[in-house]
Amino acid sequence: MNRLHNLDYLRGMAAFGIMSYHYLFWTLGVFSSDTFMARVGVYGVSLFYVLSGLTLYHVYYHVMLPSKADLSSFMKKRILRLFPLFWVVTFSTLLLKGYWPGTEKLILNLTGLFGFIHWNDYIASGVWSIGNELVFYSFFPLFIFLSKRFKILFIVFSLLIACIYFYFAFYILDTHEVFSEQRQNYTNPLNQLFLFLGGFLIGLIFQNIKIKRGLNLFLFLCGVGLLVFYPVKGNMIYLVTGWNRLWFTLSCFLICLSFYKLYIQFPRFIHRPLTLLGEASYSVYLLHPIVYSSVVMVLSSMDFHISLSMRLILTVVLALIVSYMIYQYFEKYFIRVGRYSKK
Repeated sequence: MNRLHNLDYLRGMAAFGIMSYHYLFWTLGVFSSDTFMARVGVYGVSLFYVLSGLTLYHVYYHVMLPSKADLSSFMKKRILRLFPLFWVVTFSTLLLKGYWPGTEKLILNLTGLFGFIHWNDYIASGVWSIGNELVFYSFFPLFIFLSKRFKILFIVFSLLIACIYFYFAFYILDTHEVFSEQRQNYTNPLNQLFLFLGGFLIGLIFQNIKIKRGLNLFLFLCGVGLLVFYPVKGNMIYLVTGWNRLWFTLSCFLICLSFYKLYIQFPRFIHRPLTLLGEASYSVYLLHPIVYSSVVMVLSSMDFHISLSMRLILTVVLALIVSYMIYQYFEKYFIRVGRYSKK
């Protein structure tokens, strides 16, 4: 099916935002929850999850059958899309850090099973979200099957997933402890599954509904307004707990819905770079920590001192160049293999 370039715009901006957050966090330290970067750092990944559910709905809902052949084809394409670069980043991290993680941890990471068993025991920076994605993929065929054949059961199942999400927000994650001490609970795939389901539901409900441009702009502004201006202060744990979690989740849904229903064709000088950034967003997300560590290591070994701002600019530019090259000459090869492989 035709690629949704409007979703590429948002995917690319989310990847760039997460990269910017990490670079500033690693340089300047922890952000307070009232800052824009703290919110981008947390909910940039949430946007990825919503976009993942929405994109997979768009591609597979009308063609995927509950058959062994279709399930096999789906998993093969997902593996070829995620694992090659994931393996490269994992081994690159081990080389840069110069340590042996142990056989069990290495096998769990290389197979992606860490997402199902020890979701917080990952090797490369940020790949906990990839472990989450693999768990989501195991639910995705069930979403399609239930929503087509057993709608009442699908509603009940969706409400159960929502209740689990609320349970984490109100009971599991504790505002009396800082965010960094609760990462194992936060990165639990069951704490994130509702976001993926939300993307699926946006596609299911709104695919054939056309939203007028004015209303769509209003939804976008409401989503961005909630993300930027919703009043929260203190440690970042307040961004993912209680009613705050629900309001910020709503902002992600509104932003994704507005881009999904975006019917504006941007000029080529805007459309092209945003589309390329979106297409290469997986490389940007996985490779930017590797580029950062490499730049810091090279500058330290050369005893070469530059200002923090110049180092940040240099690292961002290098990360974008490397990500684009990897996408063009590495990722796309495996995407083609998955696209044209027989069931």
